[in-house]
Amino acid sequence: MNAPDRFLLADVQASADQRQLAIHKVGVKGLRYPLAVLDAGGKAQHTVAQVTMSVGLPPEVKGTRMSRFVEILEQRRAPLNIDRLRHMFEDMLSRLDAGSGEIELAFPYFIRKAAPVSTVESLLDYDVRMIIGKRAGQAAETTLEIVAPVTSLCPCSKEISDYGAHNQRSHITIVAKLRSGMTPDELVRLAEEEASCEVFGLLKRPDEKWVTERAYDNPKFVEDLVRDIALRLMREPRIAQWTVKSENFESIHNHSAYAEIRGKNA
Repeated sequence: MNAPDRFLLADVQASADQRQLAIHKVGVKGLRYPLAVLDAGGKAQHTVAQVTMSVGLPPEVKGTRMSRFVEILEQRRAPLNIDRLRHMFEDMLSRLDAGSGEIELAFPYFIRKAAPVSTVESLLDYDVRMIIGKRAGQAAETTLEIVAPVTSLCPCSKEISDYGAHNQRSHITIVAKLRSGMTPDELVRLAEEEASCEVFGLLKRPDEKWVTERAYDNPKFVEDLVRDIALRLMREPRIAQWTVKSENFESIHNHSAYAEIRGKNA
């Protein structure tokens, strides 16, 4: 088939629909795609994202053009950050002639960290989600979400025990609706600084001693974790609305301890 022949084919998606029911979201979901994202230092990091792209469909239109979502991803683009994701989103709405829509990118993100004593370097992985969406007649909203693994040590265990205290790995989730651009690194660092101790991909024995003692000197309940992080988020002018969650995978129970706080900034 040559190119002119393609233009003679019927465009069924653009035909009229008599049911007169608008669709809030229609598009592609579960699409894995390689992407490059910018880190805090402005360097490109290559990853593979789970992509969801959708638009709102007017009641009189039968269907959207699914191929255009993938075509948008296939365009050559500079590595993504929050601002460049907005440009991709505007391109999607324009190409699909839509007044509302959403793009969600979920991907593993790696930060190179130096151990506290030996300074040996290693990569640590974090789950990151970038979401941009717009309802008809409203401005677009951008959300950045990270999940950071940290260490938490129980204050009660430390207080009542003659020696030692139980500790566990915890997952801190921060969901931030942004007024202006932030990088995943910034939210990760905020979470790690408020934990009993951060975690590392590689530790030598002097490092292990340091992180053990650091956690022991900085005990925190799950409630302490979310409150301390919430206070930091409340002081961040680039964030309009936020949620912070902590799930502590208890070392002395077969269940997790959990806490969550939500808030808005003036």
